[in-house]
Amino acid sequence: MAHREDARQGGIGLALAGGGPAGAVYEIGALYALQEALDGIELTALQCYVGVSAGAFVAACLANRMPPSLLVRILDRRVEGEVPFDPKLFFVPNYREFARRGLTLPGLFTQALWYFLRRPFDRSVASAATRTARALPSGIFDNEPIRKYLEELFSREGRTNDFRKLETALVLVASELETGRAIRFGAPGHTQVPISLAVQASTALPGVYPPVLIDGRYCVDGVLLKTLHASVALEYGVDLLLCVNPVVPVDTRHGEMDGTLEPGALLEGGLPAVLSQTFRTLVHSRLELGLAGYGARYPNATVVLFEPPRDEYGMFFSNILSLGDRHRVCELAYAATRADLRRRADELEPVFARFGITLRRDVLEDEARTLWGSVGKPADGTELRMTTEHDVFPGRRGESHARRAARSRR
Repeated sequence: MAHREDARQGGIGLALAGGGPAGAVYEIGALYALQEALDGIELTALQCYVGVSAGAFVAACLANRMPPSLLVRILDRRVEGEVPFDPKLFFVPNYREFARRGLTLPGLFTQALWYFLRRPFDRSVASAATRTARALPSGIFDNEPIRKYLEELFSREGRTNDFRKLETALVLVASELETGRAIRFGAPGHTQVPISLAVQASTALPGVYPPVLIDGRYCVDGVLLKTLHASVALEYGVDLLLCVNPVVPVDTRHGEMDGTLEPGALLEGGLPAVLSQTFRTLVHSRLELGLAGYGARYPNATVVLFEPPRDEYGMFFSNILSLGDRHRVCELAYAATRADLRRRADELEPVFARFGITLRRDVLEDEARTLWGSVGKPADGTELRMTTEHDVFPGRRGESHARRAARSRR
């Protein structure tokens, strides 16, 4: 069972936030950096995993004993014996609902026209036209391919698609559309749902993916309620909770001041960029409020958060469908997390020591270490030089891969 009594006796947990496909790639790179630099901890054998949205995707893999090094290699889509990964599975148009809704459009248009003709001075044309909005699909993309991919991935030997067969606690959080309440798949009373279906529900961001029907309830992205749902792991009694959150608002001021970005770069990105920045700002401010309250609610627990720097434009302006960009996001996550560990080493070292974890400064100070070299895999023809702290924090030296990528998209 996923939730045994001994799972409440304290230990180490992991909470992963959302961020879409790019967020999942970032989390994989960050987790590999943590696994490499922290001696005495195994990220596939923790007491509790909590995932929401894209974090649910990654958490489900870790709970299935898939180490970060394997996940990094799968991003390259060529791992013998593994299901090939294709980011396009996140962006399959929702053809079925487009077709079904399209069939209703003539009738809805007729109703709107009749409404307007009968009440030509009542409100406006827009009021009548809104009736045709029912023809719009509930989600632009189809999330069924995500479920099928994970179902196949977890069918491999040594893995499971059943919460009850896991050796550790895994909780994937979604929101119930009709009530706005959280549904904790994997928690008692919700263990019968396949893990792949729970991930599909947790990643169903309204407007992007359609709601997922589970046990008579429509489920959508759990990030609508909380960014991390770290409290779920803390309620399981973990003593140390590691958190990775890729969803931070971008700060374009430095880039605009030094000429890396043109003024108004976000506006140049159009509606998607503006909505993305708005969403990131809202969920991150909510995260900060939540973390501030954990000290009083869980005084015996230690929470350590890892996030990307706000001026890493490669994270915000990346095209995850591009293999090169996918490599770069994973690389910059690896480098950013290593730089963060170095910067906070004096603070974190005694914290980790209380839990039998040693911070390997020798690994962190090894400037020749690269992500792809560490997993024993070359960059496969893509020009990916070592990502350093100077690449992660713009303005310190030269121009980073991420900055060049952002500049090339202007």
